[in-house]
Amino acid sequence: MDEARAAPPQPVGRTPWRIPDPATGDPDAGGVVGFGADLKPATLVDAYRRGIFPWPHPGVALPWFSPDPRAVLELDGLLVSRSLRQRLRRCGWTTTVDGAFDDVVDACAVRPRGEGTWIGHGMRQAYSRLGRMGWAHSIEVWDGDVLAGGLYGVAVGGCFTGESMFHRATDASKVALADLVARWAEAGGAFIDVQLPTDHLTTLGAVEVARPDFLDRLGAVRDTHVPVVLDRLPVARLASHGGNR
Repeated sequence: MDEARAAPPQPVGRTPWRIPDPATGDPDAGGVVGFGADLKPATLVDAYRRGIFPWPHPGVALPWFSPDPRAVLELDGLLVSRSLRQRLRRCGWTTTVDGAFDDVVDACAVRPRGEGTWIGHGMRQAYSRLGRMGWAHSIEVWDGDVLAGGLYGVAVGGCFTGESMFHRATDASKVALADLVARWAEAGGAFIDVQLPTDHLTTLGAVEVARPDFLDRLGAVRDTHVPVVLDRLPVARLASHGGNR
């Protein structure tokens, strides 16, 4: 049986906004390059193609960021702990791509009581549109028919920019990331952009890349098409992927 693969994304047209130069982002302000504009597909795609992403903050017009350094996960750099490798072998879970995109985004927007979220209604609508147009993708982790975890992000050529992930079962978000790495590598992707360095992402293998180097790499791969496999696949296949941590 032939594998179902992602089709090339649909054209989005031109944004009416002048997207700032990503190199102007102030490192002391998280790499912010500008405020305002909109979240229409043309604007978002133009921004991501330039290495810029939106990150809403309360009380200010929509900020756009191009951080320096940038956090990147190389496709041969995923670190898998012994406990996660055991879970991959034994859990019996499966994964899909774009099988429940809106459910994944909605789940990522849910935070523990008292914690805010930057994924408001407008952001959910914006990325849902990108998903329908083939620019954004989700990874779903299934325990039977129950959505146990997942992630979503934006694909610009060979660069996949991860936006957010969630788990309802232990390690399910890490499984989603491991699945993304495997599928992206198999499909011919170049690297995964995880945006900002964090201790958690570092334990999974993310490394810091200087902004000029990141932008050069993005420019070299942003016009390719990565036909990622959409089919439901067993998580157990991932137990042999990644390095040990």
